[in-house]
Amino acid sequence: MKKNLTQKILDSHILEGTAKAGEPVVIRIDQTLTQDATGTMAYMQLEAMGVDQVKTDLSVSYVDHNTLQSGFMNADDHAYLQSVAAKHGIHYSKAGNGICHQVHLERFAKPGSTLLGSDSHTPTSSAVGAIAIGAGGLDVAKAMAGIGYSIPYPQVVEVRLTGHLQPGVSAKDVILELLKRRTVKGGVGKVFEYTGEGLKDLSVYQRATITNMGAELGATTSVFPSDEITREFFERQNRLEDFMELKADEGAEYDDVEIIDLSALKPAAACPNSPDAVRDIEEIAGQKVDQVAIGSCTNSGYEDMMKAAAILKDKKIAPGVSLVISPGSRQVFMKLMETGALQTFVKAGARILECTCGPCIGMGQSPKSDAVSLRTFNRNFYGRSGTNSAGVYLVSPETAAASAVAGVITDPRDVVVDEEMEKEPVFIDDSMIYAPSENPEEVEIIRGPNIKPLPVNEPMQDEIVRKAVIKLPDNITTDHIAPAGAEVLPYRSNIEKLSTFVFRNNKEHFDEVCKANGGGIIVAGENYGQGSSREHAALAPMYLGIKAVLAKSFARIHLANLINFGILPLTFVNSDDYDRIDEMDELRIPNLKSLESTTDLVLENLTKGESYPVKAMIYEKDVPVLQAGGMLNYIKAMQ
Repeated sequence: MKKNLTQKILDSHILEGTAKAGEPVVIRIDQTLTQDATGTMAYMQLEAMGVDQVKTDLSVSYVDHNTLQSGFMNADDHAYLQSVAAKHGIHYSKAGNGICHQVHLERFAKPGSTLLGSDSHTPTSSAVGAIAIGAGGLDVAKAMAGIGYSIPYPQVVEVRLTGHLQPGVSAKDVILELLKRRTVKGGVGKVFEYTGEGLKDLSVYQRATITNMGAELGATTSVFPSDEITREFFERQNRLEDFMELKADEGAEYDDVEIIDLSALKPAAACPNSPDAVRDIEEIAGQKVDQVAIGSCTNSGYEDMMKAAAILKDKKIAPGVSLVISPGSRQVFMKLMETGALQTFVKAGARILECTCGPCIGMGQSPKSDAVSLRTFNRNFYGRSGTNSAGVYLVSPETAAASAVAGVITDPRDVVVDEEMEKEPVFIDDSMIYAPSENPEEVEIIRGPNIKPLPVNEPMQDEIVRKAVIKLPDNITTDHIAPAGAEVLPYRSNIEKLSTFVFRNNKEHFDEVCKANGGGIIVAGENYGQGSSREHAALAPMYLGIKAVLAKSFARIHLANLINFGILPLTFVNSDDYDRIDEMDELRIPNLKSLESTTDLVLENLTKGESYPVKAMIYEKDVPVLQAGGMLNYIKAMQ
């Protein structure tokens, strides 16, 4: 049987299940990664499982999200992460070494391998022919414990690239075009596999931009073949031993096909406040710009930085613009120093930030009130920048640099520099990546006072009777549920404190409403839980007593996180029933023992005297997990 690339990699890793779209499978995970905003919880869960040494080929703990040390909490968490990595067989990339996705792409990603990361943009590494998937921290902890990862076997969409990119048009515009066509929920249950003659136009850095931001489609992952371009990348990384050619079989079939003519693409932007609100730059050109940010895991590679530097060379940014640059890794930073590009940025008036996620998750550089901020990032959700009134646009490095100089949104085709990029220098230095201890029994785990014990859920009862404590519209993100930002992220290891921030931009004092009503049920629209993989968006509501979420549809990672923490995920059979439920209606879900035989349930609205058919969004394997009150309870019961 002829197979596409996705099938080749997945099928070689299946431990349980049938390779048929929509059917549940369990796959072996070769590598894992965590970052500090989600890693502390993942490693606390690993410890709770009683795992001595990780069972993967490689696991890496990165510190890249929350490096601001305005109090003791972040530094304490970093100390915990370093000590737990040393003890349990995990490599540790310390603050300053770079963003997890950029560093992992450079130093560890392998064609044909599987990677599971506690960050939704883990698919970045699929740019080199791997299957890299984002997940909640508990799923990553399970993978480190040697437990396979469960997913519905995905549909595979071929994205056939034809033609050639025109000057001023970049990989960012390719993924924005796909988002424009498919929307932020158009990739759920799918893998996007790139093929065609247009591949020759795309370096690994450009491919990484596309696979990274494929997460905004809601996709399981996106994947490129491993070819001669991949080989050249591995050669520059002194990692040729990790290279292997890998591509789809000639004549392989796909579930769907999307054709993108690269020659026809124009520079584009995702307008506030969604990555799929895409318009051509020429439509919005001339709008005043207050802030420009170049970097993040989406566009912080060497090539991205050099394209921006070429436009900024011998120019000054406009007086009313703040420009910040955040290289993706120390490797990229050193290369910019060697080529003189760093000097170009500083001369132009840019401010140079650490090699971290930083502004992308609201960790510093929040724009002023009502600002227009152009960012080469992957998300522009409401409030994510740290300034609720700001309008955040997602653009390419070329558009960002051109607009910083002009002071208004500018089509980069008008100013693009048509010069050959300077040959990329080689810089390899892994001295800030620490191998695990050779004497793990001698390592003491460091726990600061902000690291609190894991909250534990109770087993599911035969019925749930709770009020609809909040009613939400479509496309609620994990940033709505458990916000990021400098105020909140330091409490990622303290669920009691973090729970006070849940839904703070949707319903003031939501935590107090839950406490006053003994928890509750969340009612929501389409694509509930899109965005980040942060399991805090399930864990904190569980702590507040949320027993079920009733939505029109769910984002993939968040659905898995709800099940992992014992929260029942339900969808409407008739979407019109969403309009029949009001906030604070008392709801009843009876006969939950019937989950052992059917996912079809009835929800009773006791306030209105009505009943609605609903469906539990679970597989048979999820039933005992929910009945136990979550995955950790289930694992402990099995030991």
